[in-house]
Amino acid sequence: MAKKTIMLVCSAGMSTSLLVTKMQKAADEQGLDTDIFAVSASDADNHLASKDVDVLLLGPQVRFMKADFEKRLESKGIPLDVINMADYGLMNGEKVLQQAISLIDNK
Repeated sequence: MAKKTIMLVCSAGMSTSLLVTKMQKAADEQGLDTDIFAVSASDADNHLASKDVDVLLLGPQVRFMKADFEKRLESKGIPLDVINMADYGLMNGEKVLQQAISLIDNK
């Protein structure tokens, strides 16, 4: 199975780093080859330009940017969604990882 690159975007990139750690742990437990990282919204374009991203998840605090990101990702064919508020609040890495994988599988 190919490596899956999962990009999380939030307002500053801080709160989401804990979620990245938990998602990576869940991926390791499931034997998935993943590259999961978090960036601030202002830094997202640089990463999209330099990395081959499979899916982009927005933190609940930047969900208002969804339409803007959809426009940018349309041509790249990268699926996008907002992280479930409850899963984000609970830092449920396994659930957020499942959300990301199903978006990749369904694109």
